[in-house]
Amino acid sequence: MDFATRAIHAGQEADPATGATIVPIYATSTYTQAAVGEHKGYDYSRVANPTRNALETQLAALEDARHCIAFASGLGAENAITGLLNAGDHVVVSDDTYGGTYRLFTRVLERFGLQSTFVDLTDLAAVRAAVRPNTKMFWIETPTNPMLRIVDIAAVAALKTAGQLVVVDNTFCTPYFQSPLALGADVVIHSATKYIGGHSDVIGGAAMTDDDAIAENVRFLLKTLGANLSPFDAFLISRGAKTLAVRMREHERNALAVAHFLAERDDVAQVLYPGLASHPQHELARKQMRGFSGIISVTLRGPESRALEVAKRTKLFSLAESLGGVESLINHPARMTHGSIPKDERERRGITDGLLRLSVGIESAHDLIADLRQALDATLALAGVSARGDGGDDPPNPDRIPATQNDGAPTS
Repeated sequence: MDFATRAIHAGQEADPATGATIVPIYATSTYTQAAVGEHKGYDYSRVANPTRNALETQLAALEDARHCIAFASGLGAENAITGLLNAGDHVVVSDDTYGGTYRLFTRVLERFGLQSTFVDLTDLAAVRAAVRPNTKMFWIETPTNPMLRIVDIAAVAALKTAGQLVVVDNTFCTPYFQSPLALGADVVIHSATKYIGGHSDVIGGAAMTDDDAIAENVRFLLKTLGANLSPFDAFLISRGAKTLAVRMREHERNALAVAHFLAERDDVAQVLYPGLASHPQHELARKQMRGFSGIISVTLRGPESRALEVAKRTKLFSLAESLGGVESLINHPARMTHGSIPKDERERRGITDGLLRLSVGIESAHDLIADLRQALDATLALAGVSARGDGGDDPPNPDRIPATQNDGAPTS
């Protein structure tokens, strides 16, 4: 089945008891047993729940994975995956990564003896140099957050040796645009809060793998650590995932239009979007991904106060953390999502005070561009440039590979 069909039908069989077309919310903590050890596959909902299991089947189908384990948050999934390691092990981590991931590795896991080295994973020589005898895991985000660098998953996977794992955070791309397992990853993780849920109304996470032993260990960690997803949240994420294909096409279409608009303005210093030919890894993105998703990072000309002022002045782009909802969001990474990273480290990565991250929603592209234009124009005096080259009134025609070329199916 094609991606859009799997999204709607995988794990979503009619309820055998009532014939309900939609999987019910099994709001129970425990299950009545016929005798000790004799039950229908469920004994306690922290361990397993029918609503959550239906979601796991659905998400596994989207990632073409044999196993999916759902968690109460993306960070819950991350914590469980790092729980596969032991004190004294070493992890090579993307140096441009979500602030919560940085906080997990540096302020929590280091206290338990897990070592980590942050490195630019787009530089394979640097990756090789970072590997130690005790390296057990490579931790990849691609595109990275928030600088939208593209990491060559297959190239990093080719570096691993026996006993090492490659983990890919696929939150930004989603399974619709990228298939890390097919490129050599051992584990794929998602903040299902973002595009998979898609409506900014639920927190959740997921980990997918083809490896039976990894899946068994992660399920043990879920049972033991207790970061289980509630049945109601599983229902919401499953409902959102059914429209993932449709939404991702619109997110990408709008993001390309917005990126072209921003790239044509003189008061914008840099636009980072993998779908632009100007992106330094555009060709790798075309090869590795089936589309470019809906996140744009932009550096404005002018002082820090201008970026803060633009973020405050937008009306359709809500100033908020998170991403991937149907509504558009604007975020100041240095003050918000990546504020836990020390300032000198942020700036070394390019996360300056003039950087804004846009999560482009599925509203009218014309209206989104008009909203950005009014906020940028209102702060031109701070930029010290004219309004020349503002991109015109209509969204430009995007120069891209079609997002629907394989309906989300992996390319060879």
